[in-house]
Amino acid sequence: MSHTSGNQTLQLTGLRFDANLGILESEKTSPQPILVDAELNLGPQPLEPSDDDINHVLDYRKVRQIIIDDCTAEHVNLLESLIGKLAQRLMQLPGVLGVRVKIAKLEIFDDCEVAIRVETGQW
Repeated sequence: MSHTSGNQTLQLTGLRFDANLGILESEKTSPQPILVDAELNLGPQPLEPSDDDINHVLDYRKVRQIIIDDCTAEHVNLLESLIGKLAQRLMQLPGVLGVRVKIAKLEIFDDCEVAIRVETGQW
């Protein structure tokens, strides 16, 4: 028996950049480093695309840029607000059935990172 399709997931792991996030005075005046992991469920896909054209798949370069742009567009007080907006935005991408996103604040405490993870859609 030949397998011609399978469930496909696009993952971006360990994306680090500075974002304007938080309620502390220091967080309101200067950006802080965050770490974003994103997983997009693309559902059943052919094991080999019908052609080798980037325009016929979800371009991970665009996904990366959307994450950065959405997280740096404006100051957000709560991590919960930021991750919710980002999850909604990623769910709007063509072919995306489900989204798992984790955002970690890397420098809020000396002894740990603080993160929130959200999962929405089909898994």
